[in-house]
Amino acid sequence: MTIFKQLQIPAFRSKNYRLFFAGQGISLIGTWMTQLATVWLVYDLTNSPLMLGVVGFASQIPSFFLAPLGGVFVDRFSRYRTLIGTQIMAMIQSLALATLTLTGVIQIWHIIALSLLQGFINALDAPARQAFVPELVERKDDLANAIAINSTMINGARLIGPAVGGLLIARVGVAYCFLIDGLSYIAVLAGLLAMTVKPWKIPGNSGNPLQKVKEGFVYAFNFQPIRAILLLSALVSLMGLQNTILVPVFAETILKGGAETLGFLMAASGLGALAGGIYLATRQTILGIGKLIAIASAILGCGLIAFALSRFLPLSLFTMLFVGLGTILQIAASNTFLQTIVEEDKRGRLMSLYTMSFLGMIPIGNLIGGVIADIIGAPNTLIIDGIACIIGSIFFSRQLPALRKMVIPIYEQRGILARK
Repeated sequence: MTIFKQLQIPAFRSKNYRLFFAGQGISLIGTWMTQLATVWLVYDLTNSPLMLGVVGFASQIPSFFLAPLGGVFVDRFSRYRTLIGTQIMAMIQSLALATLTLTGVIQIWHIIALSLLQGFINALDAPARQAFVPELVERKDDLANAIAINSTMINGARLIGPAVGGLLIARVGVAYCFLIDGLSYIAVLAGLLAMTVKPWKIPGNSGNPLQKVKEGFVYAFNFQPIRAILLLSALVSLMGLQNTILVPVFAETILKGGAETLGFLMAASGLGALAGGIYLATRQTILGIGKLIAIASAILGCGLIAFALSRFLPLSLFTMLFVGLGTILQIAASNTFLQTIVEEDKRGRLMSLYTMSFLGMIPIGNLIGGVIADIIGAPNTLIIDGIACIIGSIFFSRQLPALRKMVIPIYEQRGILARK
């Protein structure tokens, strides 16, 4: 871990965060390989954009319905132990997918069922992971850097995973992507078990779970800055991320390529996202993050329209850079914003609502995107998605002056900004 200390990155001053980063960095490469392998396998088995949408829907829809309850669970029970449990379950899911594929008995219903299982795991894992990050850093002013580093880590894996996965699929088949992903969870479990974590303090007044869910919704939607971020995140997830399940159509049908082409397209998106993550990690202040969120949605929208119009692989790769850049800036900047203003006793519930607005809307968008692409084609679908993201950016930009007036006093009170 000495190399992390030498990097002079604020979040790496904390041992627990270094362990988390190392374990997750390895595991996430496997996760992105599996995502690529899954969409390729589905399209190979069915040749249907609609089935791509159905599988995407199954993998994410539990987050929409169960994330609020997951947030209540995360606020009441140890986030550390919760993460250990979810990582073990995710390992089992990936190894089951690998076994079915290696034995040659895999069918589309197996993929849908296992994707649904992963969705249930994510409904608890995502809010637990988001809420656990503040426990990993020893200094509060390192939190924004830790969140930005998380984004860089995720998108570094997003760059490496699909590129390696595309080569593996072309050389040895999709099954080995699933197998490597299952084994990669050993790294994250080792990192978690090596941490020194403070004993979890059980909240004094747990209350009724449904009442706690209601409190989380009231808290989030009664405060305009949080409400605006959640609504924009929902729009971007609903429309802007449909490209993730339609990329195989572009790779094979429009660009006349194969698994390697799909891997390169996803890697290009990952490279853009990695650049965005590095930029966020090097920002020295939280100021201006609202404007960044608005610009990010517009970048994503323009990137989607340009990608949809391209019929030339180098140009498609170039446009995917902006798709990845806009996506990560919007997601990570929104996460940073919410994490820095939320009240501590509501962190898990707010992160669950963020998960609901982000991950929870993706399955609905996947299903809608698959249906529309079946009717009017994938390119026209992405053009509509891009226009929607640009419109969302414009509406959010108009709210920024009012949002800033509400947020600045919170930053001053918490010492994030110096008082006037």
